[in-house]
Amino acid sequence: MSPTRPPKPPLSREDEALARHREELRNRFPLPTPTPRKPRKTLGAAMLLVMLGAGLAWIDPAYHSEQFHTAVGERRVLNLADGSHMTLDSDSRASVTWHLRSRHVQLQSGQALFDVSKTRIRPFRVDAGTTQINVLGTLFSVSHLTDAVRVTLVRGAVSVGTTADAGHTVQLVPGQQVDVRQNQLQPPLAVDTEAAIAWKDNRLIFYRTPLAEALGQIQRYRKPSIVLDDPSLASLPISGVFDNRNVEDLLNLLPSILPLSLNTEADGTTHVRRKAAKK
Repeated sequence: MSPTRPPKPPLSREDEALARHREELRNRFPLPTPTPRKPRKTLGAAMLLVMLGAGLAWIDPAYHSEQFHTAVGERRVLNLADGSHMTLDSDSRASVTWHLRSRHVQLQSGQALFDVSKTRIRPFRVDAGTTQINVLGTLFSVSHLTDAVRVTLVRGAVSVGTTADAGHTVQLVPGQQVDVRQNQLQPPLAVDTEAAIAWKDNRLIFYRTPLAEALGQIQRYRKPSIVLDDPSLASLPISGVFDNRNVEDLLNLLPSILPLSLNTEADGTTHVRRKAAKK
């Protein structure tokens, strides 16, 4: 058997009166609702999450990176994860990094053609040396030359700047090309974009192109070096359409159209010299 509880003592007259009017007193003088105190750990965790989210949005972390390269004479068309396309020319090297809020390409060497899918929330940027190209959606090429970076716009719009002068940029319109030499933006020029990106179809198109520049392009498709021994030949113009898969034939053709001679060493290195005058 459970123990019998002792009877409650009788209420006093004051207690009886208070009991009769307790509900009315509660309605007239309600007690304040207590605010529950959050544990310090929960508040600290919430603040940490907010700070972490803000930090991630600001630093734009990378979450995936890919490396691509082509051998001499090779060309690759790459379909990127966002629907963009990158065509790497012969002897080119590039890395693609996917960030939380952006897409980055580092063109370490060579040249590439970019057909970028348009999205405003994840802009696309190409870095080549100190040159930075920012786009939303467009078709353009970037050539990382020995002494310069060249950007040619076919479609859309791009902004070109340098890390050396972050406040100065050039906005290109289709059909324009700009060079960056010694970290300095040059004035944009109107160009034949079909000729500028003809390499994607195995063609080299020259129109009064200085010999030094033409040799630089030919070198991209040839392992042994081409050495211009006589600087006075550098500005000689060359014109024509050539197959970049047969650059040896193109080299051998040069002495018949320009006043120069070729001398090839055992390792394949070709020296370009001024043609000796006939006695």
